[in-house]
Amino acid sequence: MTTQSQAQVTLSDLEQTQDFIRRHIGPDEAQTKAMLADIGAESIDALIDEIVPNDIRLADLPAIEESKTEVKALADLKAVASKNKVNTSYIGLGYYGTLTPNVILRNVLENPGWYTAYTPYQPEIAQGRLESLLNYQQMCLDLTGLDLASASLLDEGTAAAEAMALAKRVSKNKKSNAFFVAEEVYPQTISVVKNRAEFFGFDVIVAPAATVGEHDVFGALLQYPTATGEIVDIRPLIEAVQAKKGIVAVAADIMSLVLLKAPGELGADVVIGSSQRFGVPMGYGGPHAAFFTTSDKYKRSMPGRIIGVSKDTRGNQALRMAMQTREQHIRREKANSNICTAQVLLANMAAFYAVYHGPQGLKTIANRIHRLTDILCLGAATKGLQAIHANYFDTLTFNTENKTEIVARALAADLNLRTDVDGQISVSLDETTTREDVAALFDVLLGEGHGLDVAELDAKIVDCGHSSIPAELVRESEILSHPVFNSYHSETEMLRYIKKLENKDLALNHSMISLGSCTMKLNATAQMIPVSWPEFANMHPFAPVDQAQGYAEMIGELDKWLVELTGYDAVSMQPNSGAQGEYAGLIAIHKYHQSRGEGHRNICLIPSSAHGTNPASAQMVGMKVVVVDCDKNGNVDMADLKAKAEEMAENLSCIMITYPSTHGVYEETVREICEVVHDNGGQVYLDGANMNAQVGITSPGFIGADVSHLNLHKTFAIPHGGGGPGMGPIGVKSHLAPFLPDHPLINVKEGTQGNDAVSAAPFGSAGILCISYLYIAMLGKKGVTDSTKYAITNANYLAKKLSEHFPILYTGANGRVAHECIVDMRPLKEASGITEMDVAKRLMDYGFHAPTMSFPVAGTLMIEPTESESKVEIDRFIEAMVCIRDEIRKVEQGEWTVEDNPLHNAPHTLADITDAGWDRAYTVAEAVFPVPAAAANKFWPTVNRIDDVYGDRNLVCSCPSIDSYKD
Repeated sequence: MTTQSQAQVTLSDLEQTQDFIRRHIGPDEAQTKAMLADIGAESIDALIDEIVPNDIRLADLPAIEESKTEVKALADLKAVASKNKVNTSYIGLGYYGTLTPNVILRNVLENPGWYTAYTPYQPEIAQGRLESLLNYQQMCLDLTGLDLASASLLDEGTAAAEAMALAKRVSKNKKSNAFFVAEEVYPQTISVVKNRAEFFGFDVIVAPAATVGEHDVFGALLQYPTATGEIVDIRPLIEAVQAKKGIVAVAADIMSLVLLKAPGELGADVVIGSSQRFGVPMGYGGPHAAFFTTSDKYKRSMPGRIIGVSKDTRGNQALRMAMQTREQHIRREKANSNICTAQVLLANMAAFYAVYHGPQGLKTIANRIHRLTDILCLGAATKGLQAIHANYFDTLTFNTENKTEIVARALAADLNLRTDVDGQISVSLDETTTREDVAALFDVLLGEGHGLDVAELDAKIVDCGHSSIPAELVRESEILSHPVFNSYHSETEMLRYIKKLENKDLALNHSMISLGSCTMKLNATAQMIPVSWPEFANMHPFAPVDQAQGYAEMIGELDKWLVELTGYDAVSMQPNSGAQGEYAGLIAIHKYHQSRGEGHRNICLIPSSAHGTNPASAQMVGMKVVVVDCDKNGNVDMADLKAKAEEMAENLSCIMITYPSTHGVYEETVREICEVVHDNGGQVYLDGANMNAQVGITSPGFIGADVSHLNLHKTFAIPHGGGGPGMGPIGVKSHLAPFLPDHPLINVKEGTQGNDAVSAAPFGSAGILCISYLYIAMLGKKGVTDSTKYAITNANYLAKKLSEHFPILYTGANGRVAHECIVDMRPLKEASGITEMDVAKRLMDYGFHAPTMSFPVAGTLMIEPTESESKVEIDRFIEAMVCIRDEIRKVEQGEWTVEDNPLHNAPHTLADITDAGWDRAYTVAEAVFPVPAAAANKFWPTVNRIDDVYGDRNLVCSCPSIDSYKD
């Protein structure tokens, strides 16, 4: 019998149990009411009215769909994914089928303990991923034969462009302005390099590699093996360039280096490439980790992040990001590049792949690929189809007069070959290739009835001792001899090693990460699931477009939504990071001016509060940075802006602003800023770092900006992955749309044909776009808007509570903040000697990652709670900060000295509390269990505070010897 209470429950009420909006947004109704009472606001909408300037408020909700349940959204996306036709790919060109070990798939790629961590700026609670990245660096050093490796770059094309920039910086051939690129280099890499060179003012010579000695160049890029698969002894070519004081970069295939002599042993100065085929799915182009290695003497010019070995206060070995003075936040327009991220999650996957297989396992895989290629080559040759190269690793290229027939047979057999060169086809084999696949390739290449048998051909190769790798280029040096690559080959051991490292890291699955500007919000599990679907994961980025209709539909829909949410007219998905998005957006601005006969416009105005990548990006496109002052409230100084815009009107290219400002407020004059710049002939670049405070209530296009990048790894929920992947699509107004990046192999958008690429793949890291797609689909128009409103509400609640104990540096017109706030530690430092660094490290003892430290103002902490955190978790963070304030007060009052207090000695480890010699002025309980919440869910840092100076003065960026572990 139905009760009255049951009858009152409607179907709509029952369906709310599947409502994603309330799963994503942390505070429930009661918590929201309590927060608003503390804030002193009648409602969330009333609070928003106080904070966001009325002249930039949108009148209606964005014109996107209503929210979908997780079940519905996943089912719909599965139907879209099924429209992808995933042929077996033999296209190659830097993208290959690979077998991700399931222990890595489940426990790294699909594990929030790995994918929700942030960049290791606080290394004491990031020792796990730092160790894995050090393994990655060691793997790269072993395979390339050089001295120093980075912790990964965005992709192979970008790495090649960075190699060119390094060559210019360090080459002693100062008179040359030319960079040589072998025509045998991958076409997408050539496009990215040419794009970068144009704005550096370099001359690019693309010609056969054999002619490099004929040119006077500051550097050269060679491919090893070549794009058509040939293995060439490049020593004479390297020597010819170096004889003229040039620098040689070699783009190398990582799997081939298992069998081939290392480029460093051949004399290369720089070696770059992609580690994708070490267990990372193709994902229609990414994300993948590029490797970059060079000689030790060039370490101060190396782009990207480097993991180094240092020591903690107990003298124990500890890892950290080395040489951080090269970060853009500090060097700004003097930075070596604008790179501010890596591909950490993917680099870790590649490193674990090498650890799991070990040197013998990798040799087995590489030898098997090569043997099957030998069989294919021999079989084709016996039937009159001769490969154009005698020396190769995994790629065969054939000249053929019946290309159309071969391609038709391949497509009928669900195979893709490389076909972009007239009269030629190429076939690249990989780890996934089987004997049956080779037999199928014979049918495609030769037609049926060829009579070839794979086993018989294999026996012939053994009998004749056939070798397609020249004897002088066979690797003789050892690889991966360090114990870490020789200890974890069973799944049990591998699982435990992954878990051991994970346990050393604090990620979003443990507690709130309150990083201002970085937006560490919920990366919902439902959004992550499609990343591993084979329909998305196994698609080659250069597959025929008619096979990628699922991707086209998904990307097209996401494109439409982002256009609506940004107020722009077009979007490019190609940029692989926020900084790369800045670069692409500034290129569009420059080319727009150029198209109007105003290519001389090269002044970029940047407020002093700007993110550090802004000036770094501006210098990359040849712009001169002019800093605009900010007033005492953190706003752009309008008088200074007007004066400089008018003074430089003839050469003004653009302004780069962030909104809300990096100081955490909605500037009232933002429309006026746009008008001033436009009136003086410039364009407005609005940095999308703080879009989490815009979506649904305003938009860059509505405000008056011309172009923005969007950090999909911030506002739109792609995980930070421990320091990458990121995605930085750009939105533009219609007049800039013709200048968006294109691609030499796949046309990205109508009207962009002929434009060079900024990334190696047409749609950047397309494999993770499904995350942002589902984020928007499951939130819908109301959910994305509510997310913004709750991000602002949570930040104002936190700021209000903290303001009772700490000074809040900047507030808006009504004493409110935007979606983040800046706590000023400088007065407390002056009174007590306790620094913002001490507070950051002490928070680890409370179980929290520190807020953003000393950015955008030195001596401060910038805090952003995001919409995903509940009042309970925010209160826990507030409690920690309040208790820390009380601890500072004890130092101020002399109860503890500046040298002997729990802040100065933080973080505290098990080694501290088990030390029989504990003689500190505070108790063990005060050190490690300062509040009950910390005791209930204790996170133990595995090292004490790390000595940064020691690490830079004693730079070690490879795996330490096993003896050091014993010590």
